[in-house]
This record gives sequence, structure tokens and C-alpha cells, in this order.
Amino acid sequence: MLDGALALVMSVGSVLWAVYEPGRATRPVDGLSAALTAVVNLPLALRRRMPFTVLVVSVAGAVVYHALGYHYGLNSMAPLLALYTVAAHRPAAATVAGTVLVVAEWIHAVDLHPGIQWWSAVGQSVLVAGVTVCIGSGVRLLDERTGRLTELAARLREEQAAAALRAVTQERVRIARELHDVVAHHMSVISVQAGMGRYVALGDPAAARETLGVIADASHEALGEMRRLLSILRVEAHDEDEDLYAITPGLGGLTPLLERVRAAGPAVEVRIVGEARPLPSGLDLCAYRIVQESLTNVLKHAGAARVEVLLEYGAAELTVSVTDDGTAAPGAPGSGGAGHGLIGMIERVRLYQGKITAGSRPEGGFAVVAVLPLPAPASGG
Repeated sequence: MLDGALALVMSVGSVLWAVYEPGRATRPVDGLSAALTAVVNLPLALRRRMPFTVLVVSVAGAVVYHALGYHYGLNSMAPLLALYTVAAHRPAAATVAGTVLVVAEWIHAVDLHPGIQWWSAVGQSVLVAGVTVCIGSGVRLLDERTGRLTELAARLREEQAAAALRAVTQERVRIARELHDVVAHHMSVISVQAGMGRYVALGDPAAARETLGVIADASHEALGEMRRLLSILRVEAHDEDEDLYAITPGLGGLTPLLERVRAAGPAVEVRIVGEARPLPSGLDLCAYRIVQESLTNVLKHAGAARVEVLLEYGAAELTVSVTDDGTAAPGAPGSGGAGHGLIGMIERVRLYQGKITAGSRPEGGFAVVAVLPLPAPASGG
């Protein structure tokens, strides 16, 4: 659209200029001059689609126009604009050929001016064509660089997405291995209690009932953890980086973790609201990992002087909150990305149908708050 309007304006303007300034021609304006002017300028409407063809047609029309004695100062800009387009969108060979054509046309047109020496005509023509080619080549290089940057940006986004997917997958595998240990523990308890029940079933009914209660509770919890384990779909069989026989951590084992963090610098305060009570092993592990990952992020990124760990036991949910007075930790929601630690916390909380938020606090510092639903207490009897 813009090229078509430009071609039309240049065509009409050149004809009117020739009428207004007849003294710079040996032949008056007529229908042939108007037709040749159209041949020189109107093809510019297609200069982006077929730049070299437009250049050849425009140069040929200009040479004929000037050779017939029409206005020697007109119809030289269109070939120059066509040369710019060739330099901006076509290979170097086409640019060189187009430059030769335009320089020849300009030498012919400039040489028609009264009082112009041949060497001046050559110099002006080469200079103008050279500047035009430099501008067009610069535009081409800029377009190529922009294209490469766009491609690299797209590739980077793909690699970031793949890295995030790998991080989620690795975290799920890690969680699955931990839940596998939890389920294996429950099954061991069931096996031991079942074996005991065989011997006390007849002689000690009270002990048998107690044993069956333990089996029922353990099996109920094991089934819940097994469902979560199966939802992750895959358990890695071999683990050379961790001790498979280590005791599964929980909120009851926070003290050593907190001491290590205090030794690294920040003052850590633990506050418990409500009545602390035993949690299912998997949920206990989930809460512990949230505190652990949050404190790790504080040490790595926040530069905090004070950290508060809040465990709030409600009737139906447990709130785990870790706040600090340092700078915002990278990788939080809203900061443009998600670190592996936050990905792990999100995956764990999602596994237990909970909610988690992480971000900067208005008063300064950073906060991680997770709300985990608690199972209904088992009925007695």
C-alpha cells in the first residue's frame, strides 16, 4: 500500500515538475514523456516483491526518457530507490549488477546538465550509488541480525521450557522415592503387627484388637500415600546420591536443620500456633521439605538477618510459613521464573491438594506460605 502510493506520487510529481520547468529539456512534455515517467516510477509499487526486475525496468525507462531529450533532472530517483531495495533484500551479486546499471544511468543523466564535466558526473554518480548501497546493506544486515536474535530467543524459550519440565520431572521422581520409603515403612508395620496378631488372637483378645487397630490405621495411611505415589507414575529404581535407608525427616526433626541455618548467620525463630499433633508420614515430610527449601533459599538469595518459621495447626489444615527480612528471593511467582526449590515445593503441596504462595512482602523481605489440608482424625474403637 505504501509503496503503491509512493510510486503514484513520484509519477504524478515528475510529470508536473517537467511541465513547470520546461527549460531543462530539449523536448517538451508530451504523452510519451508521461508514459516513460510511469514506466520509471510505477514499478516501485512492486519493489519489495521483485526488486531487481523493478530496478532493470526503472533504469531502462530513465535511460530512454533522458536519451529522447526530456527533463534531464527528473526520473533518476526511482532507480536509486530500487537500488536501495536490491541492496537491502538481495545477495551481493545482484547488488553489484544493479549498482553498475544505476551508476551508468546517473552518469548519462548528470552529463546532460550544462557545464558539468564528465569526471564530475562520474564522481557524483558513484558517490550517490555508493551511499545508497551502504544504507541498503546496513538495513539487510540489521534484518539478518534481528532474525538471528529472534531465532535464538525462540530457542532459549524452548530450552527454558525443557529445563523447567526436566526440573519438575526430577522433583516428582525424588518425591516418589521418598513416598516409596513412607509406604514401605507402613507395610513393614502392617507385616509385623499381622504376625503378632496371629499369636495373640485367641489368647489375648484385647491385644488382638489393639493390633488390628494399628494395622487398620497403618493400612489406611499407606493406601493414601500409595495413591499419591502412583499419581507420580514413576519411581527411580537406583539412587546413588542418597542413602535409601535414612530415616524419613519430618517436623519433629526441624531442630538440627534450624541449628545449621543459625550457624550460617540468620537468627531463626520457630513459632507454633495451636496444638501440635502427629501428622501422616508423607504430609509430615512435605511440611518439612517446605521449611527446608525455604530456609535454603533464604541462605542463597535473601541475605536476611532474621527468619521466622510459623507452624499453625488448625482443625482441618496446617499452615507452614517462612518469612524473612532480606531481599526477595529469585524464582518466586511474579519474578519471571521458578527455581528448582520452588518447583519442588509446588509439586509437593499440589500432591496433598494444598495451596502455596511465595513472594515479596510489602514491609520488605520474602514470605513462603503453604496451607496443607489435614486428614480427619480417626474414630475411636
